[in-house]
Amino acid sequence: MKQTTLKELYIEELEDLLSAENQLVRALPKIIEAVMTKELGAAIEAHLEQTHVHVDRLNEVFKLLGEPAKQKTCEAMKGLLKEGDSAIADIEKGPVRDAAIIGACRRVEHYEMAAYCSTRAIAETLGFQDQADILGLTRQEESEANEVLSRIATKTVNSLALLADMVGSST
Repeated sequence: MKQTTLKELYIEELEDLLSAENQLVRALPKIIEAVMTKELGAAIEAHLEQTHVHVDRLNEVFKLLGEPAKQKTCEAMKGLLKEGDSAIADIEKGPVRDAAIIGACRRVEHYEMAAYCSTRAIAETLGFQDQADILGLTRQEESEANEVLSRIATKTVNSLALLADMVGSST
């Protein structure tokens, strides 16, 4: 459907976000199984729980809007998750794979931050401040998840991956 109004665009953006979050709900358990580092697994597990809350919040936004909670397939998330699947398939389980998974997950978080930020701005412009506040809270949580992943990469996983490289190259 072609959008002719800002409200129609807003609804489509919400449908896209709902699809993205639901795709993550399905994908994150596989990612959790693929990681080696307990800290990373725990962080992704926590984000899976949080993603369920994000789905609930989007359903609440649709309710506040008086619209049915529908999804429009988020092709961007589909592509980002496909990249993550490739990292899992192509790299042996270990710290290098964990580093690749962190990169894939951070790309997802950056996409979500941008999507929530722009959708929130539309909600504010339309005068839907209650909805904008809900979207802003989720955007903030996506940013925090990104920071956790960044910290795990710099404090643990990347060093383990480098160590694995050095041990592997000395044999």
